Amino acid sequence: MKTVIIFDHPYTATAGDNVPHHRSFLAALLKTTITQLRHENNEVDLIDLHADGFNPVMSADDLSNWRRGRPTDLQVADYQQRLLAADRIIFMFPVWWEVMPAMTKGFLDKVYAKNILYQADNMQTKLNQPRIDIVTTMSTPNWAYRLIFGAPLAKLLFRGTFLKTRLWHFKWHNFAQVEKKSLAQREQILKKFKI
Repeated sequence: MKTVIIFDHPYTATAGDNVPHHRSFLAALLKTTITQLRHENNEVDLIDLHADGFNPVMSADDLSNWRRGRPTDLQVADYQQRLLAADRIIFMFPVWWEVMPAMTKGFLDKVYAKNILYQADNMQTKLNQPRIDIVTTMSTPNWAYRLIFGAPLAKLLFRGTFLKTRLWHFKWHNFAQVEKKSLAQREQILKKFKI
């Protein structure tokens, strides 16, 4: 099984080793996920958006290409081919201001493009019905995210992107207020996490 992971954190995938001022619990979750997938004999293809220098901005030329069903650039074309070959797709990103960061949004805008990854006339995906997992970290308590803010990610990603293009198999794994947990508690989360 081929799994494509789209990882979005400014510290990149290298930040999973608890080094002060260059650490990310999300990167530690990535490290755990890759280890688990490889142990299960999955082929893992990591797209590390910040390490790749991905440009999330949709320029006028990019939009013109997007509207004509052309990749916006060679990097985007490469990402599109990798997604078309995926049996499973995992998005990993922190939640900032209750939604995904610009890199993830730009990835969706530029890479999940009409007439390349979905058919424009009927919104039918061209992906091979991959299982999609979303792994997020956030400072907002889970109860507040759902009850006060209305879980905007569920609306944006699951309803607004996946269901709209007939991607049916997805699951969201959220880790709230990790920064308030002790090192021992974080290590316990990493030991128990299975994707």
